[in-house]
Amino acid sequence: MAKVIKKSRRNFKKEKLLPFKKMNYILFGYSLLVIIAGYFALAQKPYNSFLSLWIAPILLVLGYVVLIPLSILYNKQDKPDSM
Repeated sequence: MAKVIKKSRRNFKKEKLLPFKKMNYILFGYSLLVIIAGYFALAQKPYNSFLSLWIAPILLVLGYVVLIPLSILYNKQDKPDSM
């Protein structure tokens, strides 16, 4: 005879409700600060200065292209015990 496998509700409790950890939110906060700093640098007068033409785009690209995806994809793996 075939064995009937019953799924218990205990397995559902082990699933994590929030996919993001504390570090994900910290990285997302840093990325928002970098983006705000980029827009602040972009708005400084004179508009053809080094700050507006070089620093602001670098900060914005760093925030949008690097830091926000990093904050979404970051997943710290727990190290197994080596004993």
